[in-house]
Amino acid sequence: MSASDDCLFCSIIAGRIPSTKVYEDDTTYAFKDINPKAKVHVLVVPKRHYADVAELAADDPAELAHIVEVAQHIADDAFHGAFRLVFNTGLDAGQTVFHVHAHVMTGEKLDE
Repeated sequence: MSASDDCLFCSIIAGRIPSTKVYEDDTTYAFKDINPKAKVHVLVVPKRHYADVAELAADDPAELAHIVEVAQHIADDAFHGAFRLVFNTGLDAGQTVFHVHAHVMTGEKLDE
């Protein structure tokens, strides 16, 4: 669960790959998605490496709750608090980077 040298998001967190930072604290990093699906599309990731949200929930439920708090903060700043929060877990669910990340989508009224 430590940083992985071959993980894209671990490299972004470490600053080896550039990103547009939206939020950062001791445990969590948030940055703009490079392929946004909404007016505001931010990825929120724990700095510790976990493969998916199930692994994070089992090992550090407080960090999972903190990710939701960060998502709310982003939505409060961007769009009166309304947001969609998505975790893709597993290849068949669309997960392409195996470092848990929450997609925060907001900034406009979203279709169902």
